Amino acid sequence: MPCFVQKLTPQGLQDVDYVGESLEDTVRYEPSDGVYTVTNTFHRTQVLKFDAHLDRLEDSARRADIPLTLDRQRLRQALRHMIERVAWGDVRFRITVSKSDPSTLILSLEPFKPLDEKLLTQGTHCITAANSARHDPETKATAWMHTRKALQNAMPPNIYDTFLCDAEGYILEGLASNFYAVLDNTLWTAERGVLKGISRQIVLEVAQGILSVRLEPVHISQLAQLQEAFLSSSSRGIVPVVSINGIAIGDGKVGAHTRALRQAYTNWLHAHLEEL
Repeated sequence: MPCFVQKLTPQGLQDVDYVGESLEDTVRYEPSDGVYTVTNTFHRTQVLKFDAHLDRLEDSARRADIPLTLDRQRLRQALRHMIERVAWGDVRFRITVSKSDPSTLILSLEPFKPLDEKLLTQGTHCITAANSARHDPETKATAWMHTRKALQNAMPPNIYDTFLCDAEGYILEGLASNFYAVLDNTLWTAERGVLKGISRQIVLEVAQGILSVRLEPVHISQLAQLQEAFLSSSSRGIVPVVSINGIAIGDGKVGAHTRALRQAYTNWLHAHLEEL
């Protein structure tokens, strides 16, 4: 099933002159000088922290010197119209703004595919990439969608994600996710050198009462000492990680803290959904 893409112009929604098989596939048609955000719907037309996504989109535009002025109500109506038109149920969607034409938004939709339950119950296997920290990571720039392709293509078939490390070997973030580790019964996650994801906001909020939080990254040399690890993103929530670079995290199984955080995250999500 192809991706459904339209442009929201000052004159209204218009079709684009290309067809892609997925959000990932349509990246090749999108500008490399823009900014974007990605999330998904629940119960067809409900969203989570949508204004936070738009706040970050506007912030990314300012950092990239893009004069973006969002009409949020008009954007919501356009997305809802597209969702109702395709009738796929839940969708994953991307909003892209180009530097050359910030008055036009590129709206891309694909059917939302929930994660395989096996990944959540058994965990994922990931790797790191040395000295791969992003330039200006707090800007969610379309250039990164193009750049990360090489890292994605280099991943072996059984690897779920690649974590970016700085020049000193500290683990910062995933290709499209934030990274967390449990060490000494404390949740560690980088505060600087990362894109502060919208799901990260929720993780840090629900972590209160479950375990203490330290806004610092762990070092690659500490992998064998980690009790647990996981990643988060808006479209996936919390995803357990049970090995990195072939090194088992803890006992190689999804840990109790990760399970508790996943449950708290899910509860928070259901309590804060809103209509587009």
